[in-house]
Amino acid sequence: MGSTSPTPPRFDVNKIAIVGAGPSGLAVAKYLLAQNAFAQVVVFEQQAEVGGVWNYSATARPIAQLPVPQVVAFPGWLEEPVYAGGEGGNGDEKGKPLFPTPMYDDLNTNIPHTIMKYSDFSFRDGCEIFPRREDVQAYLVQYAKDVRHHIKFSTQVSDISLREKNTQKPWEERDQWDVSTTDLVTGEKRKDVYDAIVVASGHYSTPYIPDGVADIKAFHEAHPGVISHSKMYRNAESYRGKKVVVVGTGASGLDIAAQIRRVSQTPLIVSAREGATEETLEHFGGGKFVQVGQIKRFLVEERGVEFYSLDDEDEEGNTVKVEGKEKPTIIEKDIDAVLFCTGYLFTFPFLTTLTDPPLVTDGRRVHGLAKHFLHINHPTLTFPSLPIKVIPFPLAEAQGAVFARLWSNTLPLPSRSALEAMEREDGDQKDPGKYHVFPKGGDGQYINELHDWVMRDGGGKEGGKEPPYWDGELLWQRGIYIEAKMQFEKTGKSATTLEELGFRYEPQEPKTVEDVKGTGDVAG
Repeated sequence: MGSTSPTPPRFDVNKIAIVGAGPSGLAVAKYLLAQNAFAQVVVFEQQAEVGGVWNYSATARPIAQLPVPQVVAFPGWLEEPVYAGGEGGNGDEKGKPLFPTPMYDDLNTNIPHTIMKYSDFSFRDGCEIFPRREDVQAYLVQYAKDVRHHIKFSTQVSDISLREKNTQKPWEERDQWDVSTTDLVTGEKRKDVYDAIVVASGHYSTPYIPDGVADIKAFHEAHPGVISHSKMYRNAESYRGKKVVVVGTGASGLDIAAQIRRVSQTPLIVSAREGATEETLEHFGGGKFVQVGQIKRFLVEERGVEFYSLDDEDEEGNTVKVEGKEKPTIIEKDIDAVLFCTGYLFTFPFLTTLTDPPLVTDGRRVHGLAKHFLHINHPTLTFPSLPIKVIPFPLAEAQGAVFARLWSNTLPLPSRSALEAMEREDGDQKDPGKYHVFPKGGDGQYINELHDWVMRDGGGKEGGKEPPYWDGELLWQRGIYIEAKMQFEKTGKSATTLEELGFRYEPQEPKTVEDVKGTGDVAG
């Protein structure tokens, strides 16, 4: 179907299914309900409580269940629950299903709650400016109170399929969806028809462990349990006295490495394509780390790893970029643990029937979406909060405000050609791994663009719940949060405001009309 196809009909949405009661699913539910235009909004949550990734469980998924390597975007299976009977987290009531998330014991957010929060709901008074995971989970439970009766807990969505059209002219009829679910407590199975679907199942479920590393599979088979992923990490105790490699220098990777290096052999080895800055490493432990490049190969017999060097020159002073010169390597033997902090794949094992285009291929991006959330071929299907390196709570609000208005016919659906143009412009087309990765500050601009769109063309405040808008102070907070987090750690993780950490916003006079209408000046 191209841009010359007939104008699509108005939406006829009465029943909406939301997959997931994490931060995005909860926010979207509120925007849909505030529209007062839909007969039924149902949220399916496979856990026994709201919270999504923040729904901590002390019991991690066993390392033995981790495929190594793991690069399959469609694993072809739904994750099986653990039925805890008194051990761990929120699944500790007998018979309640537990799906371990990547949340670990000692974790504070890396963004201040003043920009992390939903636009109309604040964190508790006296909360640390970078909240602990327990505070975030408690915050989400409180936020969910007025939509809790719409949530079907301990219910797993097993399949979502597009219904066949009944007419000879399918463009004259809107899509409908068959949704199959299983009650994980009673075993009851159901199939119901919905007019629109919100896939808010998150993207921290299927760990990514690269397969381009020589002998990784043979190493894993010979030394089971040595290779793991950050999703299985809970605390550093199991690494005490061991020789450890942490792969990845993202925020979680460095935070976990800093915890492990306090008890492991030193120096702890950190492997990544690009090294962290000296200031960052000093913050996380300084000389107790040694940085190396990417893994070249695993050494099965030696229980070792060969790494590329991060240096630009080899031992003879040859530049490694010169043709014919191979980058020097470093070998470490008798490795006790290799922890991959390499992120996750986009996977939707319950949604496999969309093939033109395929929803996912290698799991590094989701195809066929406008503005990173609205399916172009089937605009009654949305995927909130896919972007990475963003502030997800208000971003989900902004997206929810858009499709709540679209589905209620309050906001006109852009033309097919306009939606296709959005997809082309939304991200890096050449590198799928960077497509949903926003540049620094890009989420603030994105949130404001969606706000302006719905307020201008979607009925304003009378058209439904108003989405968030980031003023100059919020954009400033977004710009300094990394430095603020480092200061928070250095001062004992007790500060409750940015001012306590030495960061004070100083408004500047806007210089142009665009500054007034747009994001405004950012002090820093």
